[in-house]
Amino acid sequence: MTTNIEAQKREAAARALDFVRPGMRLGLGTGSTARHFVALLGERVRGGLDVVGVPTSEATRAQAEQLGIPLTTLDEVPELDLTVDGADEVAHDLTLIKGGGGALLHEKIVASASASMVVIADQSKWVPMLGRFPLPVEVVTFGLGATRRAVEAAAAAAGAPGSALLRRTRDGHPFVTDSGNWILDAALERIADPASLASRLSAIAGVVEHGLFINIARIVILAGPDGVKVVERS
Repeated sequence: MTTNIEAQKREAAARALDFVRPGMRLGLGTGSTARHFVALLGERVRGGLDVVGVPTSEATRAQAEQLGIPLTTLDEVPELDLTVDGADEVAHDLTLIKGGGGALLHEKIVASASASMVVIADQSKWVPMLGRFPLPVEVVTFGLGATRRAVEAAAAAAGAPGSALLRRTRDGHPFVTDSGNWILDAALERIADPASLASRLSAIAGVVEHGLFINIARIVILAGPDGVKVVERS
C-alpha cells in the first residue's frame, strides 16, 4: 500500500511540472510529496531547464543543492512565479492544513510571495472538512504554557475544541523548526470555520504562524488509483 501512495505522490508531482516554464522563479515545498517534485525538477534542470528555486526548509535546500537546482532567497528575489508544495489535508474549497513536516512558517512565507501555488497530494488528503489531521501551530518557546492555553481557548471559541500538544522528536525532545521555534499540534477533529480559527490564532501573542492556508492554493493536483485530477479554485 505504501508503494501505491508513493507512486501516486510521484504522479501528482510529475503533473505539476506541466505548470513550470523556463525562466521561472519557483518556491520549492517541503515534505514527502514535495520531495518527489524536487527530484523530478532536478532531472529537468540537468536536461537544460532554466529555473531558480527558493527552498522552504533546510531539508529541501540540501536536496535541491545535491540535484544541481540553482537556488536563491526571497531577499534576492522577493516575488516568485510559482510555488509547488504538498499538504496534509485539502478541503474542497482548497483551504489547506500544512505543517506536518514542521516547515509551515517558511512554506507560508514562500507561498504568499508567489503569483500562484500548486498543491500536489495523493487522494487520501482530499477531505470534506479539515481537522482530522492535527493542526500545527508554530510558537515561540517562551511562555509555552500560556500560549498553549490561549491556542486551546481560541480553538474552542471557533467551534473546534481540542487539546494542543507539544510536538516532540523520537527521543523525546521538543521538535525545533528551522526558525528555532516549537510546534503545538492541535487535535481538533473538525474545523467548520477555518477563517475564524485562523484569525483567532493569529491574534495570540506567542503564536508565530499556524498551518491553515486560506485563499493561497490556486490549483490542487490529486493522484489516486484512477489517475490524476486537477482542481482549480473558482
